[in-house]
Formats: sequence, C-alpha cells, structure tokens
Amino acid sequence: MTRKSRKQRPEEHENLDRWLVSYADFITLLFAFFVVMYALSSINEGKYRVLSDSLNNAFRNLSSEQLTLPPGSPPASVIPAPVPRPKVADELKGRQRDKMRNMAKDIMQALAPLVREGKVRVLETSRGVTVEINDSVLFAPGQAKLEPLSISALSAVADVLAQNEFPITIEGHTDNVPIHTPQFPSNWELSAVRATTVLRLFAEAGVPQDHLTAIGYGEQRAVESNDSVEGRARNRRVTILINALEPEAPPQVLTEMTAPVQEGR
Repeated sequence: MTRKSRKQRPEEHENLDRWLVSYADFITLLFAFFVVMYALSSINEGKYRVLSDSLNNAFRNLSSEQLTLPPGSPPASVIPAPVPRPKVADELKGRQRDKMRNMAKDIMQALAPLVREGKVRVLETSRGVTVEINDSVLFAPGQAKLEPLSISALSAVADVLAQNEFPITIEGHTDNVPIHTPQFPSNWELSAVRATTVLRLFAEAGVPQDHLTAIGYGEQRAVESNDSVEGRARNRRVTILINALEPEAPPQVLTEMTAPVQEGR
C-alpha cells in the first residue's frame, strides 16, 4: 500500500518586471522636474525686475532705520523707530516761508518812501527777512538818539513785528572812522547803544521783549569798502533780522570729563 502523495504547490516564478514600476516613477518625477524648470525660466522678465527692486528697497529701508529695543524686551522683539514725515515738515516750512514773505511786503509798504530813496533795503534770505536802515534816517552823526521823523517809521515796523512770533535781532554797525567821546569811547559802544535804542522802541510799541536781541558790531561787518564816502555811508546802518523759526537741536549733556593721560617722564 503506497502513501498518498501530498499535493505540491506549483513553484512561483520570480517577477523580473518589477523594476519597470520604479523606472516609470523615476521618469515621471524627472519629467515633472523639467516642466517646473521650464516654467521658472519663462517668467516675465519685467515682473521679475519689479519684484527684485521691491525686495531690495524693502531690505535697504529696513537696514537704514534706527531700531530701538524697549527695556525688558527680549532681543527678538526689536521694534523699528518711527520714521519722520518729511511732507509734514515741508508743509510747515512752506507756511512759514509764506508768512515771512507777507511780513516783508508789509514792512516795505510801511517804509515805502525810504525804500524808494534807497535809505532802506528789505531782503528775503534763507535765514528770514533782513531790514537794513541807513543811520542817516535814524540818528544824527555820532549820536544814538532817534530822530523825530524816524520814530514814526520804526513804529510802523514795530506794528508788523508785534503780530508775529519770529525772533528779532537788531544789529548796530558803523564805519571805520574812530569816535572818542565821553559817552562813546569807541565804535563798539556807539553801535551797541544804537541797536539798544531801536530795541527799546520796539518793546514799548508792543513787540514781546523775549523776541528781541540787540548786538553792536562796530566796524567789523562792513558791507562796502570804507575807502569812499558812499561806502562809509552804507556801512553806517542798523539791521533788523527777523529770523525764521528753526527747531532746536537737542542739548548734549556731558556727564563725564576725562583729563588727558600724561605719560611719565
């Protein structure tokens, strides 16, 4: 009696074509890669330049801003400092310039006869408005007392100045001819007293005293040569400077003074 033979499973053949699946996947990925590369290479050049310029400007502005760190904040919380508004500053300067120009016109109208005679000059400069008055209109030779006719002219100027908030500097100037009197030992004293006399009239006419400053320069700031009669007459003058308002720079406080180290001999 023979044993019943077990059924034998047919031997499985090894699938030699499985590598085709991996190869197909690789080819698909490679094709997708080249499609992406082609798409990137066909970007509009103009749009790319616009994007590049925008990024450059953004990073440039960020690097130029001052960065401040609040006390107690971690280093990661760096906050950019507020950027000043140049448009606002320009508008303020423009309004101030218009106000100064209108004030110069009012002064010219108040002194119109003297302007026509060449005794008064009104100039608009970067510093403000300059009113230059020949001393023959204001004072007798070698004197610092105002002539009666000049008081009304200066009072008209004071009425214009009293309506504005600009600081005013009054300068006295002389020629190079020396003066030696008991009241005025030199041209320094004469020019200073003349400037102070005009300042006092302005203050009495209503110009705020904290807006007024008087300076005597003597012969040190001549505008013409003193070699001629005309030049000396031009140099003898009183100048009224109406200064434009400028923001004051923050004061710098020196907290520590260090002496230079001297090397031992």
